[in-house]
Amino acid sequence: MEQPGLAQIRLEKISKSFGDVQANKDVSLSIVPGKVLALLGENGAGKSTLMSILAGQLQPTSGAIYIGKTKTVFGSTEQAIMAGIGMVYQHFKLVEAMTVAENVFLGQKGSFFLKAAAVQQQVRELAEKYNMQIDPAAKIRELSMGEKQQVEILKLLHRKSNFLIFDEPTAVLTPAEAQTLFATMRLMVKEGKSIVFISHKLEEVMAVADSIAILRRGEVIDQVSTSEVSSTVELAERMVGRQVLLEVDRQPMEPRQIVLKIERLSEKRLKSVDLELRQGEILGLVGVAGNGQKPLVESVCGLHKPPKGTVKILGLEWRKFFRSRTWNLALSYIPEDRQGLATCQGLDLLDNFLLTTRGGFTKGPWLQKEAARMKAEYLINEFDIRPPNLDALAWQLSGGNLQKMVLAREFYRRPRLIVAEQPTQGLDISAAEDVWNLLLKAREQAGILLVTGDLSEALALSDRIGVMFGGRLVDCFSRNDQDKVAAIPGMMAGLEV
Repeated sequence: MEQPGLAQIRLEKISKSFGDVQANKDVSLSIVPGKVLALLGENGAGKSTLMSILAGQLQPTSGAIYIGKTKTVFGSTEQAIMAGIGMVYQHFKLVEAMTVAENVFLGQKGSFFLKAAAVQQQVRELAEKYNMQIDPAAKIRELSMGEKQQVEILKLLHRKSNFLIFDEPTAVLTPAEAQTLFATMRLMVKEGKSIVFISHKLEEVMAVADSIAILRRGEVIDQVSTSEVSSTVELAERMVGRQVLLEVDRQPMEPRQIVLKIERLSEKRLKSVDLELRQGEILGLVGVAGNGQKPLVESVCGLHKPPKGTVKILGLEWRKFFRSRTWNLALSYIPEDRQGLATCQGLDLLDNFLLTTRGGFTKGPWLQKEAARMKAEYLINEFDIRPPNLDALAWQLSGGNLQKMVLAREFYRRPRLIVAEQPTQGLDISAAEDVWNLLLKAREQAGILLVTGDLSEALALSDRIGVMFGGRLVDCFSRNDQDKVAAIPGMMAGLEV
């Protein structure tokens, strides 16, 4: 048998169905040693399902996997790992109550007998080698989404896998962190490792991939060498089947009444934050993950009780607002964690829709579920959520389609204050364009606090930009202040205050 690190992986006529939904249909691909294969497609195209089959998490309905000349069956993720295949999933698979180091070593033979100090030292050295700023002793529950992503990558690096699958690895990384990851990927490729790179960021694909395979509705519709693609515009056309330009027409709008006012908010990792947001504007909050964005959002949205007198929402002191708020025309929260916080994975789409809208479908003690079903079906079609089936469970949707379901639900509530945390994370270019336009339309009736790790998104949508570092709001300025905009990377690194 060929050495796994030098072998080629071939997927031959892989198909996978979930009931009536066909996620993959007769997919054939080759993954070549020392090369990066980018896997592209719209949300729900079957990319993550296909790679979950390769990683042993799912088994195909039909088709075969070959490592070199050997036909291989992966009945579990453990068997795939033993064959040298590692995957960083789009939705993290971490134990929240355990430390970073414990998660990295979890499930590996011999780790039970290692002392905590030795385990932490090994993880610290590995993190430093790849320029990751993370504390091996920190609990997972204390980390931001970006830091959790780093732990997933560390797990993969520690296992020394020969076939590496990255599912949206830069979705929660800053540009600098993404460049560090790409440098690591190039080193892996030089060592002869094979990499599959799933991303909706087409400029990243053009920069790191040797070849590109495009899926549409579960089938491979195009395979091409990256050198044969002239631009991201052409790549988007190949993927979507029409011209897509991620641009929006952001018309100036006169800010009106204050919908969110924060004064001297200090708690957890926050240090005397002052912030004001008005109806008719989008305030883009940017910064490296872990610099206070998460506790700020949690304080505003009711997950943590802020000190008295520090947060006012729609003119009401925080406690009074949450005692008296209604299901609509108030606050809508679009969380970064779409699986663990925004939705219930074991419930169907109708029940997930009702999680925050049920107040609009009750009459006395009765829930008018048929009325809710009619409205939810309309929204599913309007937002192009796939599969268009209200009886599908949340876990059966791709990350992007699940995000569109959350957006449809929250926009239906016609909020006056929207807190949108990474709203286009994991969305394809066409869906991201739709979300951008929805946010711009929503600001006609609402003030929007946009928390994003994508600086280009913040600049495209925001009227004002706020930069966070070390728990402080370093500066807040107009999107049109070019000198301040140019200084944002330095502010994010704490170099300019």
